[in-house]
Amino acid sequence: MRKQSITLKVVVLSVVTVVFPLLAQEPKPTCNHCSATYIPKSELDAYTKRAIENKLVDQQVRSVDLGKSQVGIGMVTRGKLNLGSTSGDAVAEHEQISEVYYIIEGSATLLTGPDLVDVKQRPNTLKTVREQNGPGFGAASIKNPVTHELKAGDMMIIPAGTGHWFTKIDDHITYMMVRIDPDKVVPLKSEAQSHTYLNKPYNPNDGNF
Repeated sequence: MRKQSITLKVVVLSVVTVVFPLLAQEPKPTCNHCSATYIPKSELDAYTKRAIENKLVDQQVRSVDLGKSQVGIGMVTRGKLNLGSTSGDAVAEHEQISEVYYIIEGSATLLTGPDLVDVKQRPNTLKTVREQNGPGFGAASIKNPVTHELKAGDMMIIPAGTGHWFTKIDDHITYMMVRIDPDKVVPLKSEAQSHTYLNKPYNPNDGNF
């Protein structure tokens, strides 16, 4: 009986020794004294207007440091599309950046999946690779894809390494994109850089800055 009592005391003391220091530790933020970022609707709308006027698809609005990660905000506008008009590398896949879509208006068919067909590495010279979604691959198609019918109000989460492929856009589709960049592979973009970009005439040789 005495041995059991001693054993119980040892167990209790061990638990107290391990747990109490953990409870005493104060939580530490992963982004210490970082400022919040506000983006007004008027600025997002300005990107969509610029996209329509200059036939642009994807523009980076912000890229913000969150301490252990970065997050990018993009505005995307795509025009009418049918399967027969897609190119040989219509599938996109990003190795390090995950994407979240929020559909603002329009409708489209999006295919997703990890098994890509006829894969080609996306050149590092592409603006989208350097400034928006990092290194990755293009492909001709996806083997056994999942089909998503997107409409206004819907959301999509596309992990890094998952191919995504618009095969049909009924008239147009506009969506906001959140890019999760844990390896910080693309440059930061501030409010000041965004305003500079929007206030100067569009030049196809310029990037998102």
